[in-house]
Amino acid sequence: MALRRLCSVIGLALFAAGAVQAQTSYVRAGRLIDSEKGVVLADRLIRIDDGRVTAVTPYAPPPPGAALLDWSGYTVLPGLIDMHTHLADWGQTNNVAEPLLHSQQEIAYVGARHARETLHAGFTTVHDVGTFRAYSDVALRDAIGRGDVEGPRMSVVGAYITVPGGGGEVTGFAPDVQLPADMRVGVVTGPEDVRLKVNQLFQRGVDSIKLIATGAVLAEGTEPGVQELSEEEMRAAVETAKANGGWVTAHAHGAAGIKAAIRAGVRAIEHASLIDDEGIALAKARGVFLDMDIYNGDYIEEVGTREGWPADHLRKNRETTDAQREGFRKAVKAGVKISFGTDAGVYPHGLNARQFKYMVRYGMTPMQAIQAATVTAAELLGWSADVGAVAPGHYADMVAVKADPIADIAALERIDHVMKGGVLIR
Repeated sequence: MALRRLCSVIGLALFAAGAVQAQTSYVRAGRLIDSEKGVVLADRLIRIDDGRVTAVTPYAPPPPGAALLDWSGYTVLPGLIDMHTHLADWGQTNNVAEPLLHSQQEIAYVGARHARETLHAGFTTVHDVGTFRAYSDVALRDAIGRGDVEGPRMSVVGAYITVPGGGGEVTGFAPDVQLPADMRVGVVTGPEDVRLKVNQLFQRGVDSIKLIATGAVLAEGTEPGVQELSEEEMRAAVETAKANGGWVTAHAHGAAGIKAAIRAGVRAIEHASLIDDEGIALAKARGVFLDMDIYNGDYIEEVGTREGWPADHLRKNRETTDAQREGFRKAVKAGVKISFGTDAGVYPHGLNARQFKYMVRYGMTPMQAIQAATVTAAELLGWSADVGAVAPGHYADMVAVKADPIADIAALERIDHVMKGGVLIR
């Protein structure tokens, strides 16, 4: 028994130091959630070579002297994926001019902290869907990729594609205030301007495009139910993104904007707060993903009220929260593809897993909620070969929890261990 503990300690040190990146190592999982098949497997041995899983088998002792991480007392599942984060921004406050108070340099440091908090919460991959300081997310993604900053794998959009004064603009201040140029990179007026701006974003290294199809809850002077980008403008973005090897997601609260975005060819809808039955049927028929942040409304109501957020923001939040949750319930029942996306940045980073219990409360099983944050999210990203499953060929991105998330999905709010690419993070 003492020898086993010693071997476990040695293995843990090797994983934590990253020394196993270029060699074979093993993880013993007491219970392994197979996100692809939607089942829980007992006592598995996971082999890792050069940061990727190469085999998952029933447990048998690995070769003598091998680095073994003993998670036999844990439930192990793939590293989680949040499809709606804002790492490279300050965060929501009661000041509508908050984005103007922070330099690009400050945002870089803040983004690094947000990335670390997200990774340590068990989210090893994110789709980061917008920053007011254009390309801050590109720089953060690349810093993480180089190993300069600790954080999740990132897919980024660079800037919001939005109409002047729309839901993707910084608004609510005096009309003679001039915004910095990097806060207006994605402002468009017409389809040809959309094509120009989308091409520029891909030239600067983005992975995908985020359209602001309707007004926003947390933007002054806009209404969530009002469509802002035209269907023609959104189709121009989709076509241009496809030509650049990318894809498009659309922020859309209102029913008309949601349907126009789906008809235009977007891959996903963010929020979908006021989606109607026709929109749900259209999403199902077209294979479009819904990425619905159904925890967020409670945070905004509680914290926004306490901190004195603008009354208009609180009013719009109240008008959309219950409707969004009912739409979520209907979409689950209809079999629409639903990914896990939280709008982290409105609430503090690292609390992403709070949404799981809401997804279960409003119609999903715990396994479906886990799949939304693993295989379904990976499919939406186009990264199914690399993330979203503990399976041969995938990155060795894993989380471990003492409690059983199938019995109590809130267990994922208390992640015990995180591994990314075969290296133990915590």
